[in-house]
Amino acid sequence: MAMSVTSGDVQLHVRSDGPETGRPVLFANSLGTDMRVWDPVLPHLPQGLRIVRYDKRGHGLSDCPPAPYKMDTLVDDALAVIDAFDLADITVVGLSIGGLIGQGLAARRPDLFRGLVLMDTAARIGTAQMWQERMDVVERLGLTGLSDSVMERWFSPEMLADAARLAPWKNMLSRTPADGYLGCCAAIAGADYTETTRALRLPVMAMAGEYDGSTPPDVVAATAALCGGAFHLIKNAGHIPGVERPDVVGDLITRFLAAT
Repeated sequence: MAMSVTSGDVQLHVRSDGPETGRPVLFANSLGTDMRVWDPVLPHLPQGLRIVRYDKRGHGLSDCPPAPYKMDTLVDDALAVIDAFDLADITVVGLSIGGLIGQGLAARRPDLFRGLVLMDTAARIGTAQMWQERMDVVERLGLTGLSDSVMERWFSPEMLADAARLAPWKNMLSRTPADGYLGCCAAIAGADYTETTRALRLPVMAMAGEYDGSTPPDVVAATAALCGGAFHLIKNAGHIPGVERPDVVGDLITRFLAAT
C-alpha cells in the first residue's frame, strides 16, 4: 500500500507492505536513491514483517522543497511516518544518510526502538568542506557531473564493469532533483551524532561493503564500536550492498531480527 504522509509543509511518499500486525521494520534509504533501493533485499527477509519504506524529502515521489535541509528536519519526517502508521517497537534499517536519520531518531525517541541496523553509514560522514565541494559541483554541472564518481563509491569493481546492471542506479541518481540532493548534502554536512550515538543503549548491528568509497568499512566499524554494536564486512560490495549482495544483507537483517 502506497500513501502520502504529511510532515510539516511537505508530502512524503510512503509504502507499507505486509500485515499491519507484523513486526514493524522501517527502512531509510541513501542520498541520491529512493525506496526502490531496498527492492532486491525484501525477498530475502522473513515473511510476516510489516515493512515500511519512504522517500526522503527531495527524493523519489516525495515533495522537494528548496535546499538546504537540516538533519533534525529529516528526523522529523521519519517521525511523521512512524506516527502516521502508529508504529512502535520498531527496527530501523538506515543506509548512509538513512543511517544518520536512524541514529538521530534513536537519540530522540529510544522508546520507539527494538533495534537499529546501520548500513554503510557513520556518526559523522565526511567534513563540511567535502560536502561544500560536492554541492559546488552539483550547482555547476548538475548530478550528471557527479554520476561517474558516485558510482565508483557505490559499487564494487565487478558491478562497475557491468554497464547493464549499473544503468538503473546511475539513472536513479541522475534523476534525483538537484534541490533534494543539495538539501540532504547540507543536512549531512551539519550532522555529528558521535556523542548521542555513543550514549545509545539499544541493540545495534552495522555492516559495510568492502569497496565502500563513501563510508569505508573502518569508519562504519568505529561507529558500531561507539555504541557496542556488532559489525559485519560484506565482500564484493560497495556503498549499497543490498543491490550487489541482497542475500547477504537479507540474512544479516534476518538474524538480527531473530536476536532482538
